[in-house]
Amino acid sequence: MQASKSPIAVLGAGSWGTALALQFARSGRVVKMWGRDPSQLSEMSAARMNERYLPGIAFPDNLHVEPNLRSCLEGANDVLISVPSHGLRETLTKIAPLLEDAARVSWATKGFELSTGKLPHQVAKEILGADRPVAVLSGPTFASEVGEGLPTAMTIAASEPDFAGELATSLSGDKFRAYTSADMIGVEVGGAVKNVLAIGAGLSDGLGFGANTRIALINRGLVEMTRLGVALGASQDTFMGLAGMGDLVLTCTDDQSRNRRMGLLLASGKTVAEAQEEIQQVVEGVLAAKAVRKVADEVHVVMPICHEIYRILYEGVSPREAVGALMGRALKPE
Repeated sequence: MQASKSPIAVLGAGSWGTALALQFARSGRVVKMWGRDPSQLSEMSAARMNERYLPGIAFPDNLHVEPNLRSCLEGANDVLISVPSHGLRETLTKIAPLLEDAARVSWATKGFELSTGKLPHQVAKEILGADRPVAVLSGPTFASEVGEGLPTAMTIAASEPDFAGELATSLSGDKFRAYTSADMIGVEVGGAVKNVLAIGAGLSDGLGFGANTRIALINRGLVEMTRLGVALGASQDTFMGLAGMGDLVLTCTDDQSRNRRMGLLLASGKTVAEAQEEIQQVVEGVLAAKAVRKVADEVHVVMPICHEIYRILYEGVSPREAVGALMGRALKPE
């Protein structure tokens, strides 16, 4: 499938937005990148790199920093949003009247909307209408490694197959491979729940619970993720792929994960606020724990691991007490 030759607007100049902008540019797409911090954009434009989040990685000539949102969207047939989940609705609302008529919108945002329990594609449909082509990018990827050009694979799920294919083609290159999917619900649920479980993995390892505990948490966490996704209308097979098991294993086992580091810091005795201050970037799993609990309760899905992580974050339960609660549950078939 042929990649689009029109510019793509990337909204969000953090680590992940910048990494994706770099990858699109390397694959030959003209990229216009906008962020909400004018001073950061000015620094990036002058340095021709994002020294704050991806230092040392120079921007290709076809990656342009655009401080004006309207100018960034002008002429862009594709728009990629890379903002935290709590900022998605605001961003969509802001761009809705500025979009080209034929513009297609995608996002690399992970997580349920806390106030409504909606997935990103549901929020987008509410604001942009049902006819606007939309897509989600997700999977086992760390921004720094994508920025450095290390071999990477991810998943793109879209409302229209042609959109997923064209976006995958324009993102893929010698060291980057994008797979396509029609299961937006499954891809989005995987991206939300894995962040919660990664906090649990960090807690477990930080407390020295060992490899047996870690793999049990990952495996049974995958069961919980799948259970919730299927209840919401996802395909079970999606959770065996990159956006499910792949992203979960990556986020739970590597210290590049902000969510895993949150768990490690909590295990060392720091509060959530102290850990957040030390990490210096949004830790999606903290809010996701609250949102996942809300959605699971609404659809009557039992998620004991995610429930205990919620209790640790919001009810002051100690990790050791949470483990005791999990281990003390009634025995049943796997």
